[in-house]
Amino acid sequence: MDMDTTGEKDAHARILETFRRGDADILVGTQMIAKGLDFPDVTLVGVVAADTTLNLPDYRSAERTFQLITQVAGRAGRADSPGKVVIQTYTPEHYAIKCALKQDYRAFYSMEAAYRKKSLYPPYTTLCRLVFSSGDADEAANAASQALKELKDKLDEQKLTRDILSINPGPAPIKRLRGEARYQILLKAYTAGNVTAVERIMEELSGQGTRKVNIDFEINPANMF
Repeated sequence: MDMDTTGEKDAHARILETFRRGDADILVGTQMIAKGLDFPDVTLVGVVAADTTLNLPDYRSAERTFQLITQVAGRAGRADSPGKVVIQTYTPEHYAIKCALKQDYRAFYSMEAAYRKKSLYPPYTTLCRLVFSSGDADEAANAASQALKELKDKLDEQKLTRDILSINPGPAPIKRLRGEARYQILLKAYTAGNVTAVERIMEELSGQGTRKVNIDFEINPANMF
């Protein structure tokens, strides 16, 4: 069960009903089968390459890993029969894996909060991102370069530079998506600073998109791709 096999109308429901009836003994799928499913007869869950989400360039990677393993583990043993969960991982010592296996939410929160505070990630800072996408890589790069200059000028004019930890311009982690080149400006600001004013400047810059270049503005992006 994945995006390819559920593309047709009602394909999602047909696969699940086939499994629910017992016509299939094993359901293999992507993250879409990790939560929200209730099959009383399921007593074994296996997770292959549980580290995949840990290696993503995203400050939420440990949180996503913990969440995914915790959710998928909950699919096993939902009735009278006990459940068993098997995790395949190359980093069994990572706190996200260890805490997920123990279903220890408090321990995970404590360690993840300490990591984010030390690394200056949300909620201890605010991340603002402008993403420039265009079918022409040069157009996207030039638009990002011009916006970066305007951003720095406006931050200086409004004396907001002291509230900024870093400004990182360059290609987005996924440099090309759906046929379009992508560049970004990633700004990290102190939460205690005048974040509202910084966000207002970046939002104004996002309105400078053209027919050739689309500009998206994000605050604490759901993902960093």
